[in-house]
Amino acid sequence: MPATRSTDAGYTLEDIAERFALTLRGEAGTRVTGVATLANAAATDVAFLANPLYRNQVAQTRAAAVILREEDAALAPKGALIARDPYSAFAKISALFDPDPEPVPGVHASAVVDDTATIAATAQVGPHCVIGARSVIEDGAVIGPGCIIGEDCIVGAGCSLVARVSLVKRVRLGRGVRIHPGAVLGADGFGLAQDIDANGERHWIKVPQQGGVVIGDDCEIGANTTIDRGALDDTILGRDVRLDNQIQIGHNVVIGDHTAMAGCVAVAGSTRIGSRCLIGGAAGIVGHLEICDGVVVTAMSLVTHSIDTPGQYSSGTPLMDSRSWRRSATRFKQLDELARRIARLSKESL
Repeated sequence: MPATRSTDAGYTLEDIAERFALTLRGEAGTRVTGVATLANAAATDVAFLANPLYRNQVAQTRAAAVILREEDAALAPKGALIARDPYSAFAKISALFDPDPEPVPGVHASAVVDDTATIAATAQVGPHCVIGARSVIEDGAVIGPGCIIGEDCIVGAGCSLVARVSLVKRVRLGRGVRIHPGAVLGADGFGLAQDIDANGERHWIKVPQQGGVVIGDDCEIGANTTIDRGALDDTILGRDVRLDNQIQIGHNVVIGDHTAMAGCVAVAGSTRIGSRCLIGGAAGIVGHLEICDGVVVTAMSLVTHSIDTPGQYSSGTPLMDSRSWRRSATRFKQLDELARRIARLSKESL
């Protein structure tokens, strides 16, 4: 990871330690201007050690200070910032060197705003945005270029829609929500019913999607992620939910507080996911399930039934050479017959 550097004179190690309640060992007045990895750090950077696999890099780092745990403090060749969770501390320190720009209140001349919409005086609406009927943009919200806010939406105070975000209809964002480019919230869910016409032929008819989408405070939604509005009730994300890029959330899904999902996860309609769950990349969750709090689903897993006990769950087979995989796949097809044989042998032995 290349270093991230501030545009000003930086901070002293003492400043950083006091700001984030860290224990400093080293020269308090040493000034740092950026953050970097152990391998790529310059003499004015702060680095971190969170994964013990990288301990051997600490002695060679040029960083002015390393964020690490108490038991690793002696490894740092210069300064040490001692933290209970080095990675969390690094994230907070890194934000010092990459601040969000202050909102520039006002509505760009190229924006199209419906007469019934309400925009706070402290909000920023960028170029080529569209704000629909009866929608509300609250204090300090930033609507980036090319965003489309449809009818009856609420963008809460301090939200940031980075660029080209679409809130289609009846979407309510809490405070401090951040949405990355290309995300679409409030599009129709996949509601279909089969009908039979006068000729006896079956065909699909659309089920109207009359619900909305409700996003809790402090959520973050990744690029090109889609969250469908509910069929009747709302699709709901709790507080501090974090969604990566290219995730699909179906209609009427409910996701509990502090749950995080990695890229390309797909959650089918009417599933309820608890709080503080972690869903690995490209996992699939079928519809109408309930997943309790504290569940971890590993990457590429398929969840086909409800989970009522916290813990880690996995499915699928790990990577292997193709010849071994073909042999295993053939044997998998034979498992049912083998089970029947074992059952018969067990009965005969009684």
